[in-house]
Amino acid sequence: MAVAVEFAQSPAEVLRVGSGFTLASVDPDSTPGYPGAKADGKALLEAQDARMAELQEKLFAQGRFGSPKRLLLILQAMDTAGKGGIVSHVVGAMDPQGVQLHAFKAPTDEEKSHDFLWRIEKQSPAAGMVGVFDRSHYEDVLIHRVHGWADASELERRYAAINDFEARLADQGTTIVKVMLNISKDEQKERLVARLDDPSKHWKYSSGDLAERAFWDDYMDAYGVAFEKTSTDTAPWHVVPANKKWYARIAVQQLLLDALESLQLDWPKADFDVAAERALVVAS
Repeated sequence: MAVAVEFAQSPAEVLRVGSGFTLASVDPDSTPGYPGAKADGKALLEAQDARMAELQEKLFAQGRFGSPKRLLLILQAMDTAGKGGIVSHVVGAMDPQGVQLHAFKAPTDEEKSHDFLWRIEKQSPAAGMVGVFDRSHYEDVLIHRVHGWADASELERRYAAINDFEARLADQGTTIVKVMLNISKDEQKERLVARLDDPSKHWKYSSGDLAERAFWDDYMDAYGVAFEKTSTDTAPWHVVPANKKWYARIAVQQLLLDALESLQLDWPKADFDVAAERALVVAS
C-alpha cells in the first residue's frame, strides 16, 4: 500500500507567481515541492479528504452564525488541462451544500450588455461558502487579448477592474486562491486525441478546442501579462504543472487546505444551554 507522502515544500510558496516570473520557466511535467511518486500522491489525496471536508463544514457552520469568511477557487487553463478533474477529485470531497460552482461559458447577449464583471459578481460566494469558478473573469483579458477583441486601453482598464474587484471580495471576507493549470502543447494534443478515441468522451470534444490550439503561443503570452498585472498580495496567482494529473490534484488540494487553515476555523459555540436541551431530548 502506498504511503501518503506529504509535500516537502508548501505549494503556496513554490507555485506562487512572484516578481520576474515567466511561464516558460515552469516545466509542466514537474512536481514542485513534492518528493513522492504517483501512488504516493494518490494516497495523499485520499488521506486528506477528511480534513478538507471538516474544514469546509466548519466554514459553512460559521457562515450560518454570522461569520463573513468564505473561499473562492479560480481555475484557469487551456482546454483539457484538468479543471474538471480538480472539481471532481478535490472539491468533490466537500459537502455540496457548502459549494457554489459556476462554469463560465461564452457570455449571453444580456451579459454582453453589461460590463464584463457583472455576471462574475453575481456568482461570488456567499458567507460560509466555497466558491469555484471554472474559468472566470480572466477570460475577458485572455481570449480578448489573443483575438484582439479589446484594445490596449480597454485591457488595461480590465486588469485594474479585476484587481479592484478581488480587493473588494477580500474586504468582504473572501480568501482567494487563483490557479492556472499548466499543461504542455504536446500533452494537450495527446488528451484531445484520447477524447476522440473514446466514444464516452466525444461529448467533451469541440472543434473550437482545435481552433484555439492554433493560438497557443499567444495564450501563453496573454497569461504572462495577466500574471504580471493581477498577481497581488491579496490574490496571488499559482501556476500548477498539470501534465501529471495526480500532482495537479494534490497541489490544488494543498492550496485549498492551506487557505482554509489560515482562516482559523472552529465550530460555532452553542447559544443555548446544551445540558438542558439534552435533558429535554432524553425525556421526550
